Amino acid sequence: MSVEVYDTRTCSLGEGPLWHPERKQLFWFDINNRKMLSRSNGEPQSWQFDEYVSAAGWIGQNELLIASETGLFSFDLVTQKRRELCELESENSETRSNDGRADPWGGFWIGTMGKSAEPEAGAIYRFFAGKITKLYSDITISNSICFSPDKKYAYFTDTVSRKILRQPLDAEGWPAGESELFVDLRVEGLNPDGSVVDSDGCLWNAQWGASRVARYSPNGEFLSAITLPSQQATCPAFGGDNLKTLFVTSASEGLSAPSDAQGKTFQVPLSAFGQPENQVKL
Repeated sequence: MSVEVYDTRTCSLGEGPLWHPERKQLFWFDINNRKMLSRSNGEPQSWQFDEYVSAAGWIGQNELLIASETGLFSFDLVTQKRRELCELESENSETRSNDGRADPWGGFWIGTMGKSAEPEAGAIYRFFAGKITKLYSDITISNSICFSPDKKYAYFTDTVSRKILRQPLDAEGWPAGESELFVDLRVEGLNPDGSVVDSDGCLWNAQWGASRVARYSPNGEFLSAITLPSQQATCPAFGGDNLKTLFVTSASEGLSAPSDAQGKTFQVPLSAFGQPENQVKL
């Protein structure tokens, strides 16, 4: 597989790639620098915010849902106007949003974490029908939020646990019963970061510190891995023509001697097909 640099800008903490299916455009974040990034007609774009922003879903042609350290808000890409949708741990100055993704029912799952990764300071929530509900507590680094194409499962991880969990869902997308172990990375000493699921139900996981994105079968079996020139891969997303390009964000933070590749956003052509990102319904 040929790995190419999609965008040459160096992110301190690149995260949250989202392929907008109507605009045919990739959006992602540099969390530490409080920016959302994109490209349009080959030209780089960026939007500066006054707080940490980390993840997004699409509401309409020109409107995104964006997760920040204090809440969820809609953002108009044309007018740049924002409308607050709900608060997200706004009373807690020690936490921020992290990984998030829209679910097949039009909801949006969003995780939080301590700004310095304080143990068990974060949680995972679902925003649905105008309300936000806490699903899981005592999360240190929320990641890997994604969904199976048959709507039966959600996936998530607390990165420090080195376990990716699978959560059965009911007919309205709420957790049904206990979560179960999907992939155990403890023996390999790998750190699961962001994930996305393809149209065959295989999960693609960026593994922080391992310079790779690994693919797992719907049963959690390791299938293959893509090696990246950046040590700290953070999150993959499918996009491009026919959703056959895997975009991967990365981070340069914390590296004593970062190379030119660290923190870049990459693209990899694949034979696998992704799923279209679900639309957020307000």
